[in-house]
Amino acid sequence: MTGKAGPLLEELMRRYPALVPAKGEIEAAGVMLEECYRGGGKLLIAGNGGSACDAQHIAGELMKGFIKMRPLPEAERERLRRLDPEKGEYLADRLQGALPAIALGEHDALNSAFANDVDGKLCFAQQVNGYGMPGDVFLGISTSGNSENILFAALEAKAKGMRVIGFTGRSGGALASLVDLCVRMPAEACHEVQELQLPVYHCWCRILELSFFGEQDGTYG
Repeated sequence: MTGKAGPLLEELMRRYPALVPAKGEIEAAGVMLEECYRGGGKLLIAGNGGSACDAQHIAGELMKGFIKMRPLPEAERERLRRLDPEKGEYLADRLQGALPAIALGEHDALNSAFANDVDGKLCFAQQVNGYGMPGDVFLGISTSGNSENILFAALEAKAKGMRVIGFTGRSGGALASLVDLCVRMPAEACHEVQELQLPVYHCWCRILELSFFGEQDGTYG
């Protein structure tokens, strides 16, 4: 993790002292995600119910500007201008730097077709099979750690040569023994786990944005 990420982690601990027992796991997950992106990989994320919403939330923060505007590098802007001076300039002024992330619950047509034709428990695993590559990371969100579709997806991710992070409640459930790293929230009730997970993944997104896009001028307010 880059040196500038330390203050963001300390801020998280200060604002949410309940997370202190999970500090090491949170930091290690941030390192794993940074290594994934530095190696040209992508993040696949899955969860059920509220955790599916969290998966979409994470993808949204990574795929566009979160705290910073993330302007395109000048070389990329120039390539766009050369292709089409007018439209290229328009794109260059509006597109933002992105860290590739896919929330697997968003693909209704694919998931409903696979559930109908094959097995609904394997919808996420099928997407991992199709999208996943060695060097990618799968983030499986399950407050209990026992969501069967997440377990199947994590197993497929390991078979594909991906690294796997579990994002769970206190026990980690069955997922804890399957993943490379289990980030356990120090809570057991579903809603309490989810209330702690949000500031954690916001911290990851802030750290990644700082690592790859720096301290840029122009912020969202």
